[in-house]
Amino acid sequence: MGRLPTEVTSFVGRRHEVAEVKKLLSASRMVTLTGVGGVGKTRLASRVAADVRRAFLDGVWMVELAALEDPDLLVQTVTESLEVRDYSSRPAMEVLTEYLRDKQVLLILDNCEHLLHECATVAEALLRSTPDLRILATSRQPLDITGEQTLAVPTLSLPDSDVPRPSATSLAQSDAVRLFTERAGAILPGFAVTETNRNVVERICRRLDGIPLGIELAAVRLRVLSPEQLLARLDDQFRLLTSGSRTVLPRHQTLRALIDWSHVLCTEHEQLLWARTSVFSGGLDLEAAEAVCAGDGIERDEVLDLVSGLVDKSVLLREEQSCAVRYRLLETIRQYGREQLAASGQESTLQRRHRDYYQGLAATANAELFGPSQVGWFTRLQQEHANIRTALDYCFTEPGETRAGLSMSSDLLYHWITSYYLGEGRRWLDRGLAADTTASADRARALWANSWLAIIQADITSAAAMLEECRAMAEQLDAEPARAYVALYSGMVAMCRGETDSAIKLYEEAASRHRTNGDPVGHASALIRLCLAHSFLGDSARAIAIGEECLTVCDAHGEGWHKAYTMMALGVEVWRQGDTARATALEKESLHFNRSLNDPLGVGVNLEVLAWIASTEGDHRRAATLLGILRTVWEAIGAPLSGYGHLVRYHDACEAQTRKALSESAFRTAFKEGTRLSYQEALAYGLQERMPQEELAEGAGRPSPLTRRETEIAGLVAEGLSNKEIAAALVIAQRTAEGHIEHILSKLGCSSRAQIAVWVAERNRSSAGDEDGASRGPR
Repeated sequence: MGRLPTEVTSFVGRRHEVAEVKKLLSASRMVTLTGVGGVGKTRLASRVAADVRRAFLDGVWMVELAALEDPDLLVQTVTESLEVRDYSSRPAMEVLTEYLRDKQVLLILDNCEHLLHECATVAEALLRSTPDLRILATSRQPLDITGEQTLAVPTLSLPDSDVPRPSATSLAQSDAVRLFTERAGAILPGFAVTETNRNVVERICRRLDGIPLGIELAAVRLRVLSPEQLLARLDDQFRLLTSGSRTVLPRHQTLRALIDWSHVLCTEHEQLLWARTSVFSGGLDLEAAEAVCAGDGIERDEVLDLVSGLVDKSVLLREEQSCAVRYRLLETIRQYGREQLAASGQESTLQRRHRDYYQGLAATANAELFGPSQVGWFTRLQQEHANIRTALDYCFTEPGETRAGLSMSSDLLYHWITSYYLGEGRRWLDRGLAADTTASADRARALWANSWLAIIQADITSAAAMLEECRAMAEQLDAEPARAYVALYSGMVAMCRGETDSAIKLYEEAASRHRTNGDPVGHASALIRLCLAHSFLGDSARAIAIGEECLTVCDAHGEGWHKAYTMMALGVEVWRQGDTARATALEKESLHFNRSLNDPLGVGVNLEVLAWIASTEGDHRRAATLLGILRTVWEAIGAPLSGYGHLVRYHDACEAQTRKALSESAFRTAFKEGTRLSYQEALAYGLQERMPQEELAEGAGRPSPLTRRETEIAGLVAEGLSNKEIAAALVIAQRTAEGHIEHILSKLGCSSRAQIAVWVAERNRSSAGDEDGASRGPR
């Protein structure tokens, strides 16, 4: 579990540093890697994190902060990176702290230097409140918080200068030389350090001070230069470019000079594109580069070749994402480009173009929301979230652009709902509504869009107030779309208040207005809510008919998301009628789609109905496990059955019936098993793609007496690891590892490590046999 960047090039050297960081993490809960930009802090943190991943049962997560410019969004960014979706109106810090409180997590805060105070405040607060959390930060300077251990990341090791003439073989053992050799080999297959070139290679690495980014940038030059030519030009360039301020650290001078040289070696148009791409946050694709960077000296059909040139020169990094290719600038390279852009006088023009492009992207995504390209748009907007955030920030900080920001925030309504950003979406809309109070179609749309976010957050009072203002504005402006959405969301408010008859009238009004307006999005939304409301009142025939009508609307447009919610609603009614087989099929089909979209609200409601079905069918152990899963799902979202509060009565009835059917001990065991499953494991269990391991073991009459951590350590004992090796692997103190092993020996009634290994082997064989039998089924 967790999220770390994929290593697209080999990791060279750093054995001592990796070991030292692991040692620091075992002794301290806060470790900060410091050093000049380009020295490899992020790569070192990523490698350590990958090595210690198994020590953190709830995952290792990297939070990339380089593109974050607004400190107010720091906590939100950390929450998003942990894939926590909170639909409540609680403060973001409260949500984050509560989520991490009982979890064993390693959190990597990458590139903290521009948000130093905010990162320090957040880190200190989290460490005080979450006993099993560890934080690994990278920054150009320490965070200076209590208990922080720091490691100044050195440059890569250089050949021993005391050896007058080391052999080519011994020279190649130097980390700096190894990195240069590997990167050069990628440019010139077969490149190696030989007796002929060893002196030149050594001098190149020394000239670059062993700075990894410098070595990688220099190695690219071997496409057109020999090593001897490269060294000569490095010497010439550094003499020219490091003769300025003597107060700058030599390593800063070296890196700056090398980037300056990379810039000089670019063509004029490549330099221009480098500067212009620095306006992007979190990466870009070719289409964005063509739209934003072309013009004023760059023809649109030139952009592809220029991008290729910058990729060849390692200015732009190429990254594969699904079926698309994106490009990213390392932060040091991006900052340099931003300086060039500011010096050119074009910064404000490019910021405006960037905003215009992403405003257009949001508008197009909204227009194509209800159709076959829906999931593709949802995915693309998530990939572009950093750029979307930058564009919105431009709207709300640049004079005269608030109305554009209000419109763009409304266009992104489904992005806010289907991703990790619901709370952020509401903050953008709140900000725009507070800044522009003039009656307009844009304000009316922002009001009803924001009211839905408030409803999902269970902030019914605010939602009702926004809808009341929107209703009056719709009459003032004679805005029919606003009238239709006011009716729809007012129906939701009524439903939340238990006024089902009033809700039905409002939903019917909304459906009629949206049908007349030719708005399939609003029409389908109204029909889904009508189906659930009629089902709630027991009008089965009407509920089914409306659900089938909604499926027809969705299918006519090739739409998936609203269809998944429609199947969920139909599943509720079919279950109420007693057809549990069809209800299960509907919920699973809906769950498959919601899993593909990674929509936790939809997933939560699907799992709810599957739990009710299991209880109805007498499979109470499964129902209890699903209820345990739901505890975790709803806690992560921030509210139970968020936006579907009237269904809580079914949840409560299911839990009461399940508890009554099982012993208290059996209910607790199954429930706890559900809470322990990861998100992906929970989805697989809901879809009956697998069985939880403890359920299999208990079904075979072999419950484990060990905790999760003890089971993990027992496995390492069985692999033959010593106490010291176990402590290093799990990033814990050796004394802690020894204490766990003593508990394991006591619980298993063993007297030696060999007996622990036998127990692990027997348990693994039993589990494999049970799974094999389960896959064959009864004979």
